[in-house]
Amino acid sequence: MTTKLTLTIDDSVISVAKKYAKNKGKSLSDIVENYLMTLTSKESKDETISPRILKLMGVIELPEDFDYKREITNSLSEKYKL
Repeated sequence: MTTKLTLTIDDSVISVAKKYAKNKGKSLSDIVENYLMTLTSKESKDETISPRILKLMGVIELPEDFDYKREITNSLSEKYKL
């Protein structure tokens, strides 16, 4: 179920956010919803994630199709070449 929500946000922020959403191929509503879900679920995750790791979150932007398992496999294969 979805519910309409009215927010008061500075015009310049809305303009930049709309451009960001368009570049990501998403709606601004989707981005806000995902952010709120991340924000509210983060409270329970914070207890299990080290503060050092939390500082690193969001530092690197990777492509959406990034396959970390393949990268780890490639890196380890290269490291342990015979």
